[in-house]
Amino acid sequence: MSNDKDSFNVGDLTAALKDEDRAGLVNALKNKLQNLAGQHSDVLENLTPKIRRRVEVLREIQGKHDEIEAKFREERAALEAKYQKLYQPLYTKRYEIVNGATEVDGAQEDVKMDQGDDKSAEEKGVPSFWLTALKNNDVISEEITERDEGALMYLKDIKWCKIEEPKGFKLDFFFDQNPYFKNTLLTKAYHMIDEDEPLLEKAIGTEIDWYPGKCLTQKILKKKPKKGAKNAKPITKTEDCESFFNFFNPPQVPDDDEDIDEDRAEELQNLMEQDYDIGSTIREKIIPHAVSWFTGEAIEGEEFDIDNDDEDDDIDEDEDEDEEDDEDEDDEEDDDEDEEEEEVSKTKKKPSILHKKGGRPQPNDGQQGERPPECKQQ
Repeated sequence: MSNDKDSFNVGDLTAALKDEDRAGLVNALKNKLQNLAGQHSDVLENLTPKIRRRVEVLREIQGKHDEIEAKFREERAALEAKYQKLYQPLYTKRYEIVNGATEVDGAQEDVKMDQGDDKSAEEKGVPSFWLTALKNNDVISEEITERDEGALMYLKDIKWCKIEEPKGFKLDFFFDQNPYFKNTLLTKAYHMIDEDEPLLEKAIGTEIDWYPGKCLTQKILKKKPKKGAKNAKPITKTEDCESFFNFFNPPQVPDDDEDIDEDRAEELQNLMEQDYDIGSTIREKIIPHAVSWFTGEAIEGEEFDIDNDDEDDDIDEDEDEDEEDDEDEDDEEDDDEDEEEEEVSKTKKKPSILHKKGGRPQPNDGQQGERPPECKQQ
């Protein structure tokens, strides 16, 4: 990292986090801002008196704006708290229906009509409600593996609440008794330095109490012993693996500032941003609109994108037909060149479609060549 006195010192930030001294962290940020303010004062000194006076008046206008903005944030927080209370009875009713604690009007008659199907007669509530809702969201589905689905079928409810000291919010995941872990409640808390930015200090998750052999965040690798080895038992090795439940073990800032170099700091920043993106998606999208995600109605823009793709294909087909008419009048060399151009233009369109949902690119039908380097090792 640079030794310049004006550069941001990651070591100071880490020390503040290590000592859990929020006041020290805030003071460090204030000092940084004051240094920047000193630089801006130099800018003012270099202005002519007339222009400097105009800028001072503009700063006074900015100050009045900031006062109004502060009142807006205060009123917005009160308004959000008011409506959160109004939402709670609806969330309670949803919980009861999803988990079969209460029955809706007409459902009993439907069950009687389905007496021939014993399975449907025994089902209560809405099976796999939260699993399906989570999988239908692009951000969350990237984190869910096939191994996770069995455990997420026991997810009964997800709630969130604001926390005041320190500022932030907390997610609560309520699980039924299950064969994977002993916990019936898993939590994830986000501690914010500034909620309006937002500036994340750290995230804390529940330690999951897995049953023996059921841990989904690790996999056991068995290796056969070499021929002639004295120990004939297979060698077992535990290795971390991808899982939605890694969400409850978020990235942490190392205790010692020596452990953070520039590359590691950037990697840590990206991991924390991704983790926060998942948490805020669950809070702002999944919880308030769970049934829309369950039915698939909330999948944003998917039908619109598909319609646009179809229109583009139609336009391409019309253009191809016009080109074919023109090619009939040209010699065979021109035909070959036009056909090559068509193939190139078609290949260029593929990546934007493949990456539409942010997933890994998949090979096209009939398309040859090496897979991307990150896909070679499985």
